[in-house]
Amino acid sequence: MNLNLRNAIIANVSGNTQEQLKDTIVDAIQSGEEKMLPGLGVLFEIIWNHSDENEKQEMLQSLEQGLK
Repeated sequence: MNLNLRNAIIANVSGNTQEQLKDTIVDAIQSGEEKMLPGLGVLFEIIWNHSDENEKQEMLQSLEQGLK
C-alpha cells in the first residue's frame, strides 16, 4: 500500500472553513494523542510555506517563548 500521509491529510481538510480548521487543530491538541502529531505537522508546514518572513519570525518568537 503506497499511502502518502501528507496528501491524505491535505485532502481530508481541503475545503474546510476556518472554524472547521480551528476545531481540527484544537481537537488534535486537546486529545493529546501521538497519532495526531503528523497532521498538525502538515498543517504547520502549510502555514509556514504561506507565511512571509515577518510572520515566520513571530511564529519562531512565540515558539521560543512557549518552550521556556
